[in-house]
Amino acid sequence: MAAEQGKVDPMHQFKIEPLFGTDHWQIAGYHIPFTNSALWMAITVAVLFLFVRGGMKRELVPGRWQMAVESLTGFIDNLLAANVGPAGKRYVPYIFSLFAFILFANVLGLMPLALIPGLHPFTPTSHFTVTGVLAVMSFAIVLIVGFWRHGLHFFSLFVPHGTPIWLLWLIPIVELISFLVRPFSLALRLFVAMMAGHVLLEVLSSFVITSTNSGALWGTVVGIPSFLLMIAICALEILVAGIQAYVFALLTSLYLNDAENLH
Repeated sequence: MAAEQGKVDPMHQFKIEPLFGTDHWQIAGYHIPFTNSALWMAITVAVLFLFVRGGMKRELVPGRWQMAVESLTGFIDNLLAANVGPAGKRYVPYIFSLFAFILFANVLGLMPLALIPGLHPFTPTSHFTVTGVLAVMSFAIVLIVGFWRHGLHFFSLFVPHGTPIWLLWLIPIVELISFLVRPFSLALRLFVAMMAGHVLLEVLSSFVITSTNSGALWGTVVGIPSFLLMIAICALEILVAGIQAYVFALLTSLYLNDAENLH
């Protein structure tokens, strides 16, 4: 019976649930409850705001907090300068917000807050709806910038320089499909990476709980190695949280480079 109670559903952590009695909220017939996903996105924005606000003291000798904020903004500035050029300066606020939001959301979702009864962390970036909106926003900005700067000449992006004449019927189609797939791949990469890591941690935790409930032998043979592996996976997940935020920002800057410079 104890073993049955020790079972862990690895997908339960991704369930969207309405909070604070908002499950019946509607606007124009559309169901719009305030969910756990919305709550953790709001928490992410609040933590990010406090982080940036605390680093805006502009002291002559900056403290650690100010240096952390300045280092992060400098990192994004250098990223755009390397991939977009001088025109990348105008995109620093957006790319910084994008990178920092994804990074903070990923890290907050890994915090061991479930040790406190009734408090369960949630990772918004483990849902394709959230990563999809971020990807569509980036893709929309690329389209707006491309047509605003180049007009209909922006379509030349689909005909790479040096394309043989006999391939002009094929290459633009391939390039167009590749271009349209960008937002999907951008969103899918982040969503899959975060979801897979969380599922793996839940599965390993179920091994620990079930083997411990099954007796000392199984707890030693299965439970201890699973627990040690969980620690290693947690460290890897923290690394992945940063890498995925970086990759999202990097690819967005590369797409902006295409819109700015038509390479």
